[in-house]
Amino acid sequence: MKVLITGGSGFLGLHLVNFFHKKKFKVRIVDLQTYPKNEYPKNVELILGDIRDKKVVKKAVDGVDFVIHAAAALPLWKAKDIYTTNIDGTKNILEASKRAKVRQVVYISSTAVYGIPKKHPIFETDPVHGVGPYGESKIAAEKLCEKYRSQKLSVTVLRPKTFVGTHRLGVFEILFDWIKDGKKIPVFGSGKNQYQLLDVDDLVEAIYLLTKVGKKANDNFNIGSLFYKTVQKDLEDLFKFARSGSRILPIPALPLKVVLRFFELLHISPLYKWVYETADKDSFVSIDKLCKVLAWKPRYSNSQALIKSYRWYLANYKAVKSHSPGVTHTTGWNQGVLGFFKRFL
Repeated sequence: MKVLITGGSGFLGLHLVNFFHKKKFKVRIVDLQTYPKNEYPKNVELILGDIRDKKVVKKAVDGVDFVIHAAAALPLWKAKDIYTTNIDGTKNILEASKRAKVRQVVYISSTAVYGIPKKHPIFETDPVHGVGPYGESKIAAEKLCEKYRSQKLSVTVLRPKTFVGTHRLGVFEILFDWIKDGKKIPVFGSGKNQYQLLDVDDLVEAIYLLTKVGKKANDNFNIGSLFYKTVQKDLEDLFKFARSGSRILPIPALPLKVVLRFFELLHISPLYKWVYETADKDSFVSIDKLCKVLAWKPRYSNSQALIKSYRWYLANYKAVKSHSPGVTHTTGWNQGVLGFFKRFL
């Protein structure tokens, strides 16, 4: 069997490539950038290119059995690039997959499609309302998936919660950096809201299993951790592991959001709207549908996933800090004005 992994050089892509390779799949990657060879199997095929380029996509899809479409423009990208990559790029993948008679496409969407819901848990049938270009583009891409399903292409839409694990940096690198230095960690409100995360190893295993269940996978699914506490308690578990002296600093949510909105307008903070507007809210999805179809359950709790990520961060601290800030999940983000406030906490 041969699998194409779009975005294969990214955080999720790294884990997908290694997992599918261990399962004896021939693996092909299409990505804008190459990957660190010491982290990947030797016989991976790489196609350097942009999924917005139809010729690149046609070449990438040719001859594969499965497509795991994990490539995406992230929220810190320019709005135009978010829309064109996440919508036009997805359309190219789906059209090429249909023409090539691919057995199944697994599209990695996001629970960002639900916006800021008022009830929990969130089910796959609940309304979608994206916040900002990223959430809006994911909804538009899902509509394309529905369109191609009606044209007899098997398309799985998977909506993961925020996922962490080894090699995960991005906004979590800011959290880990502050904890390592023993800083207080500002929390929106009391920290007593439940915010479900997901371990990347659970996500990758579920994606693999979805290629094994046939027509049952031709649907939309939520995925997140089965075990999660409050934000306060999950962070306290991480603090206990870190033993750096960090503790939470509760801050009233409304004034903090007003300040962060202002910082975002000035482009001096890496925190974007969907992050700070949901930070004091409950945020968890039902995963019953997926667990039933796969006869499977996630293994890792929120705190276990965070600790695993932080342990990797410590082990690779020098290498992480030697790289310039970026806008992906595999690079640290520029802390901007947050770095200034860090000095006083």
